[in-house]
Amino acid sequence: MSLSKTRLIGLKADQFRHPLDLEATTSLKQLPGMDLLVRSLLGPTAEQFFYLNNIGSSILVGEKQLPQLHELLLEACQILDLEPPQLYVKASPVPNAYTFAMRGKQPFIVVHTSLIDLLTPAEVQAVLAHELGHLKCDHGVYLTMANLLVLAAGLLPTWGTAIAQGLQAKLLEWLRCAEFTCDRAALLAIQDPQVVVSLLMKLTGGSPSLANQLNPEAFLAQARTYDQISSTQFGEMLKSSQVEQLTHPLPVLRAREIDRWASSKDYQDLFLKQSMCYSDKVASQGGWRNW
Repeated sequence: MSLSKTRLIGLKADQFRHPLDLEATTSLKQLPGMDLLVRSLLGPTAEQFFYLNNIGSSILVGEKQLPQLHELLLEACQILDLEPPQLYVKASPVPNAYTFAMRGKQPFIVVHTSLIDLLTPAEVQAVLAHELGHLKCDHGVYLTMANLLVLAAGLLPTWGTAIAQGLQAKLLEWLRCAEFTCDRAALLAIQDPQVVVSLLMKLTGGSPSLANQLNPEAFLAQARTYDQISSTQFGEMLKSSQVEQLTHPLPVLRAREIDRWASSKDYQDLFLKQSMCYSDKVASQGGWRNW
């Protein structure tokens, strides 16, 4: 690992979890017995299904297969103090990446080829670290749990539809909150907010032919312009209606959140503490080490 990056030894999810995600996840954890139910009933079966699908129709990344991508994954895992999951590359014209994380034996990340074509290696690593954030925070379990609750409510007569719609809204709100946390995981691994902002900008309106013309600072200015709409009650209502059916926050808001957190005392204190721990560890081993 580059000596310019700090490995976050013993990093815990709640040390970087976004406050909105913390609140939403805490609420989901309070549902008695559902966590165990999801793991027991769906975990092994779903993992085996996805494993067979991935191994049959995607490229499994490793030391002998796409080794540079493999190294990006390993470095991000080392920084975030996380065991490496399986990583697959799948041919698709839709730039996307996703993860399956049930705390089981076969967690994995899938990255589409069009996303890799769009990004620099550092931005690709930010994508991987974002997906690792889902693993670090165990988001997959609560996503599955919430989906089960929505399905169960939908099967109830008459008033069940209203309940399902309410739960669906809560689920989507939780998903948006979780994405803010995973963007923070990307920043912790990359340790350069400009890279994460650039990634989000390219996902908003990038293409391989336009990528080198895009300006992260102008994108952040665009985010500040969007914030100004909240100055009126009507503007805030329009913004809320725009996102209520989305699984992800708007990219400009994600960029704004990363920019704010990167300059916050919480972020700086986290790195100061972790840097001190890292320095103490390598000093006891007789000097710096390359990870």
